[in-house]
Amino acid sequence: MEKMTSKVRVREILEQAKQSWEQQGQDALLVVIYEGLLKKKVSFPLLEFAAKEMALWIPEDEQLYVMDILVATKEMGSYVLAGMMLQLRLPLYLEESIQRACAYIVGGDQWYVCDIVGERVLGHALLTYPEKTIPLLKHLAQYSDKWIVRTIGVATHYAVKKDLSPKFAETMFRLLLSLSDATDFHIKKGIGWGAKTIAKFHPTIIERYRKQIELPETKQWFRTKITIGLNRNKVAKSL
Repeated sequence: MEKMTSKVRVREILEQAKQSWEQQGQDALLVVIYEGLLKKKVSFPLLEFAAKEMALWIPEDEQLYVMDILVATKEMGSYVLAGMMLQLRLPLYLEESIQRACAYIVGGDQWYVCDIVGERVLGHALLTYPEKTIPLLKHLAQYSDKWIVRTIGVATHYAVKKDLSPKFAETMFRLLLSLSDATDFHIKKGIGWGAKTIAKFHPTIIERYRKQIELPETKQWFRTKITIGLNRNKVAKSL
């Protein structure tokens, strides 16, 4: 697979895609993006750059269609492009973007799809619009789909790592704690990831919930992630 490392080359492909779109329509645009970017080895930062550029000239009312077609290819890079474009739409279309992200996550049916889209859309929404996003995440916690529940932990990890306010980090920890009885492997990975990150960056939150963490209903896997996070906090302080 050809590797692409040049932003200049990405710009050239995008210019070709734009011209194809203007002259022949959306289908021609999609062919250029598929052949020029998705079938090549392109880093996530370059794909994010491409998504930002595309969002500048693809009309808002056409962007969702473009994302749907790209994601339908099941190429890993398509989820980066779609996730970044949905992130850019969050200020105006927060709920719609989260709903679309969840649809891509369920349809992708792979851990990496959950994590790629979850971080870029739900995680960024939690970081930038916590008051609006947390109620939506609480609602998603009731879903039966394992990927939707997993993405709550993924979003928490992203937002906390990016300096989510301690107030909202504590709210998210309570939500993660309520999911600590999970038995599905993928749910445990996501929820544990979020809990571990909170423990690393906000150990005082963990201390406030020590009694609940030690209850029998809280599974050992959750306590183990907390311990790992606390240990990483100690290591970071010692450096």
